Amino acid sequence: MEGVGGDGPSAAATALNQRRHELSKLFQYYLDKSTPHALYRWIGSGFLVFLYALRVYYLQGFYIVSYGLGIYILNLLIGFLSPLVDPELEPRDGPMLPTKGSDEFKPFIRRLPEFKFWYAITKAFCVAFVMTFFSMFDVPVFWPILLCYWLVLFVLTMKRQIMHMMKYKYIPFNLGKQKYGGKRPASSASSPRAD
Repeated sequence: MEGVGGDGPSAAATALNQRRHELSKLFQYYLDKSTPHALYRWIGSGFLVFLYALRVYYLQGFYIVSYGLGIYILNLLIGFLSPLVDPELEPRDGPMLPTKGSDEFKPFIRRLPEFKFWYAITKAFCVAFVMTFFSMFDVPVFWPILLCYWLVLFVLTMKRQIMHMMKYKYIPFNLGKQKYGGKRPASSASSPRAD
């Protein structure tokens, strides 16, 4: 009588795990397909941000959720703007940011890549949006104080990050492909025009 009734729950759990695995693979497939389409991904996230802001404005609440979301996004932004190897924290064995004009060029590699930055922000707004449907997260607070505190925190954090960028002379943004404006070939510059 050992095996009686034991197969039902385990078979259902196996089927549920298999279905969850299939859905996870499907989600990862579409996530991978969206990787090269950065503009469309950010437009979709912008729409989600607009929906969240509209919901918070309409409900006149959930300011603690919005404040926590703002702190999380600020943390992600610091990771996005920081180099993978921080010269202040890491020992000098490996690729470093150039600090002088004579140093070898090393490309800027982010600590948090753009895709992971986008994905984390989108996921955070989805979680915050779902939290607005539960009244236990609507803690009554005086929101202007939270907004002022977040703005001060943002300014101080960005000031520190910009000072770090200036000290180690790096720009965390790709300003496009550099164009070489070298000398023209002598044959095209000095050839006489035939009239």
